[in-house]
Amino acid sequence: MANTPNPTTFVDIENARVDEQKQVMKEIIDQGHCPFCLENLRLYHKKPILKEGKFWVLTPNQWPYDNTRVHLLAISTTHVETLGELNPEAGSELIELLSWAEKEYQAAGGGFAVRFGDTNYSAGTVKHLHAQFIIPDIEKKDFVPVRLKIGKTL
Repeated sequence: MANTPNPTTFVDIENARVDEQKQVMKEIIDQGHCPFCLENLRLYHKKPILKEGKFWVLTPNQWPYDNTRVHLLAISTTHVETLGELNPEAGSELIELLSWAEKEYQAAGGGFAVRFGDTNYSAGTVKHLHAQFIIPDIEKKDFVPVRLKIGKTL
């Protein structure tokens, strides 16, 4: 059976990638906050909000993946953890925001992904639905392709 994280914890520290991220997540666990709910977002997330809609806010990732030129997060404005909890109109707004980002950052290409639900399966760090918008920095010396992890070893 999967090692399910404590349901009262809004983050999965086992999926953190960098030490600073782990330190912030320890504080989040101690406070019992969801770090992506709007009332808490600015307590933990130190990047600016670039765009704000009814269903999503768009912001740079505080801990971008290696080898990215741009790494943004579109964070749901309401606390949802699964796709089925989203208002269907949120999908249209998400595409509008990411289309803005594509144009704003002059993306020749890239990717976006949404991980959802149980963090043992999604490998996410925050149990609040958000999308990743990534433009790789393919011209960087010693570039290695950006990889998005889905699932973790139990």
